[in-house]
Amino acid sequence: MEYFYIITNQPKDQGLATTRRIQEYLLAHGRKCQVREFQKTRQGDSERRKEGPGRYTDIDLIPEETQCILVLGGDGTLIQAARDTLSRQIPLLGINMGTLGYLAEIERSNLEHALDCLMEDQYTVEERMMLQGQVYQDGKLLSQDFALNDIVISRYGSLRVISCQLYVNGAFLNAYSADGIIVATPTGSTGYSLSAGGPIVSPSASMTILTPICPHTLNTRSIVLSPQDQIQIRVGPGKCPSRKEALVTFDGEHAAVLGEGDYVEIRKAEQVTKILKISNASFLDVLRNKMGEN
Repeated sequence: MEYFYIITNQPKDQGLATTRRIQEYLLAHGRKCQVREFQKTRQGDSERRKEGPGRYTDIDLIPEETQCILVLGGDGTLIQAARDTLSRQIPLLGINMGTLGYLAEIERSNLEHALDCLMEDQYTVEERMMLQGQVYQDGKLLSQDFALNDIVISRYGSLRVISCQLYVNGAFLNAYSADGIIVATPTGSTGYSLSAGGPIVSPSASMTILTPICPHTLNTRSIVLSPQDQIQIRVGPGKCPSRKEALVTFDGEHAAVLGEGDYVEIRKAEQVTKILKISNASFLDVLRNKMGEN
């Protein structure tokens, strides 16, 4: 690899010390490396799109020749960067600046070794399944987005449970009275879905995991569906028909509030997130270490 771009969660890299360390190392070895800087949009500057809340980069600022994006932070930073740069399909390498994660595999202690492997093309590329969701409000398409971890429909504004109807490929499957429903990818199976009692799935798999959040029944379990299945989750009637009952989020980002009859359609995305792997540690190794922390 010759061309690199760095995205940094700046609060986790004070003074950009590690970021500059990486950039200087790559430049010293004859590579090109540009660092994503926080940009302030000048008033009247129509050529530069202002970055939205929570965004780590603007894809318009990433050079066309970029072969690898180095992401400094944690799993959350890498997930956000994956969504921000999805249309470019550039492989990402996560550099962990926090606790042990499942995605950001490189530690600061072995940075130079990892960079050497990248420069010598000693790596593999994992393709991670993503979800695409379309939000319909009052029967009209309101918004759509992608998720690497999960799409979550949860209660909004009050402590009341919400009623949801689940349809798969157009057929009614089940109704839930719960705090919400998590629709997760295999990558997201170790996140919110796991905390809600969902199964752990190898990230190399291709499937969709549906896990209810605090369901008001004793026999509700997670459901695993094939990647070809089309999912629709419709908000059922609440105690107050005019009240917005639910909130839909994509990888933790706010998308829209929903009322009775509104729904979200979810399917496997055509795009994937490409994750670079350098370490020989398998997912099971990381999982064993993570479970050993508890």
